[in-house]
Amino acid sequence: MEDDVREAIFRRVDEEPFARKLDLELIELDDGYSVVEMTFTKDLENIFGMAHGGAIFGLIDEAFETAGNSHGTMAVALNMNITYMAAPSPGARLRAEAKELNLTPRTATYDIKVTDEKQTLIASCQALVYRKKKRLPFLEERPSPTP
Repeated sequence: MEDDVREAIFRRVDEEPFARKLDLELIELDDGYSVVEMTFTKDLENIFGMAHGGAIFGLIDEAFETAGNSHGTMAVALNMNITYMAAPSPGARLRAEAKELNLTPRTATYDIKVTDEKQTLIASCQALVYRKKKRLPFLEERPSPTP
């Protein structure tokens, strides 16, 4: 994986408002591969006091987004099919691992699994991106120096 792509994606996730809202943390990134984690907190509960499906979807989508764009080519979601398997326990550390199954010049397919720290399968997703024929627009950005 190109170092400039890795650094740029890590930087963008750190700055992304949605990732900050869910406290998503990009842990690993390689060509077609990503691991993103978050903690299931009380503010992510649904009306039943369980993890909101949207919160788990957000975790999956961040892993999908980072894995899909890891080649340095802009990729956007076409389809995501998620199956929820189990509800995580309060305070559980959730891990979404995205693995590229197929890559073509125009599309790529991913398998994404969400597990907790006990390796319980929380959700599974099959996802498809459309790969645009342009480099990531933020690759030329440089982090601002810290005073």
